[in-house]
Amino acid sequence: MNSRVILFNKPHGVLPQFTDTGTETPRPTLSDFIDMPGVYPAGRLDRDSEGLMVLTDDGQLQARIASPKFRKPKIYLVQVEGMPSDAQLAALQSGVTLNDGPTAPAKASRIEPPDLWPRDPPVRFRKSVPDAWITLTLTEGRNRQVRRMTAHVGLPCLRLVRWSVGEWSLEGLAPGQWCQIRVFEG
Repeated sequence: MNSRVILFNKPHGVLPQFTDTGTETPRPTLSDFIDMPGVYPAGRLDRDSEGLMVLTDDGQLQARIASPKFRKPKIYLVQVEGMPSDAQLAALQSGVTLNDGPTAPAKASRIEPPDLWPRDPPVRFRKSVPDAWITLTLTEGRNRQVRRMTAHVGLPCLRLVRWSVGEWSLEGLAPGQWCQIRVFEG
């Protein structure tokens, strides 16, 4: 079966759904960028996060992408407040215990600031508090998990960009852009 798959670079501030029922003042949604009936998000990406969202018209594929049972790796580029220590990275790597239970081990490492588009609005800058970038690879997807994990080890998240989901990445997609790919599921 051929499945339609949309790779979308979700800008900061966009709701990860096609409609906004939460406020009187409409907020940007996926429908402001993607006009393709019959595709649905495979997983979520918070309004204040940016980066790769995968949408598909195939319910089984959607479940395989979103379900932690299939352990599809998701790579995040995370700007944090503070300078990550080896102990903080080791805690992320072995998994931390959040209020909804322990997380699976993650891959975590310090990285040089990535060459990304400017965020709108910009990340707050404080001269007295250093910031740094880490990459975090997860195989589960709990609500606000990256933010909660980094905060748990003392590294509040300033900016969060999901770079890839499984074999798909943001490579070549500017914020607000999307492309359609065909996936053969046999």
